[in-house]
Amino acid sequence: MKIALLGYGKMGKEIEKIALSRNHSVVLTIDINNPNDLTVENIKKADVAIDFSIPECAYKNIITCFDAKVPIVCGTTGWLEKFDEVVSKSKDMNTGFFYASNFSIGVNVFFKLNRYLARIMNTLSDYEIEMEEVHHIHKLDAPSGTAITLAQGIIEEIEHKKKWVLNYPSKDDSIGIKAIREGEVPGIHRIKYDSEVDYIFMEHSAKSRKGFALGAVLAAEYMKGKTGFHTMDNLLDI
Repeated sequence: MKIALLGYGKMGKEIEKIALSRNHSVVLTIDINNPNDLTVENIKKADVAIDFSIPECAYKNIITCFDAKVPIVCGTTGWLEKFDEVVSKSKDMNTGFFYASNFSIGVNVFFKLNRYLARIMNTLSDYEIEMEEVHHIHKLDAPSGTAITLAQGIIEEIEHKKKWVLNYPSKDDSIGIKAIREGEVPGIHRIKYDSEVDYIFMEHSAKSRKGFALGAVLAAEYMKGKTGFHTMDNLLDI
């Protein structure tokens, strides 16, 4: 399979390693040094594109892939105000779009556990919910896309929670998310249900970027030749 990498930072290079180890080839890399190489003609050299760029570039990258009729796997967060538009365009243009806020298989299991616990906690109003995410200092958006996905999962299951807010405290109808940027942490997400008598605590901690990169390559393999909108639920069938 021929892959175009849109974004060639640490994640892009990790994805390249995984892709090559699985006998794929990387036919195009785009980063801050060659933005003008992002053309429909160049994208057409690939079977699938993988985008781990920056929020300011993600939308343009996606639309260029749509114009080239090349499926794109996107893991960039921080641009989601245009998400519904992109999903609609993927359907209207009959192109392939795969999005995940986190490509780690473990995190996607964590998403399921998060919803299950929230469903149980819905009627237990004595527990307040707090969230915390920790990432490396290079991460541009806050809170992380993964934290937002977790918060939205809770909101859909707990009736009195209507929104998330950046930083503590949680109160009334909101869930507070504390975003910490330090060192080279690949990603930690914590959810705490706290009452006067006890607390329930869930955490997922990534050991490296390798799990995210493998998930992105698996998604690219899945998307080759496909159209429409797809997610990790489709890939993992969980």
